[in-house]
Amino acid sequence: MERVPWDDERAVALRRLMGRDMADRYGLHDEPAELSEKRSQALAVDPDRVRATLLAVLPDGTAAGHIALRRLHDDWEVKRLIVTEGARRLGIGRTLLEEAERIARDGGAHRVILQTGEKQPEAVAMYRRLGYSPIPVYEPYVETMPHSLCFEKVFPS
Repeated sequence: MERVPWDDERAVALRRLMGRDMADRYGLHDEPAELSEKRSQALAVDPDRVRATLLAVLPDGTAAGHIALRRLHDDWEVKRLIVTEGARRLGIGRTLLEEAERIARDGGAHRVILQTGEKQPEAVAMYRRLGYSPIPVYEPYVETMPHSLCFEKVFPS
């Protein structure tokens, strides 16, 4: 695992891959431009609010997974957890998420939150397995992604 800057080219490439996957899963290619722009704004990440960007790197040097943590108001939010298709089922997603949780706890977080969707059943299953509980959809996703699935993991005091 490597901690990298938000703009690391490997991290950017994995986020682009995730964006294409989400557009395919959710059928976003043909939506109205206005809605697409609002969704892009809701999903935008201010690099100044990112507290960590992590990559899972395979022995051959290939970046196989990505996760970021950002401050969102008073919370720590997990952003852009992706594992490449060929590296799935190796525990990379769990490892990235556990390291992000550790960083958040060390930073004083009482919980982490995240947003996903019903067309990502493998992610939802992993979050539930790892102790995440459903919470109401929170801003900035309410207007453009009201059918999101949002979760939290509260850390013991």
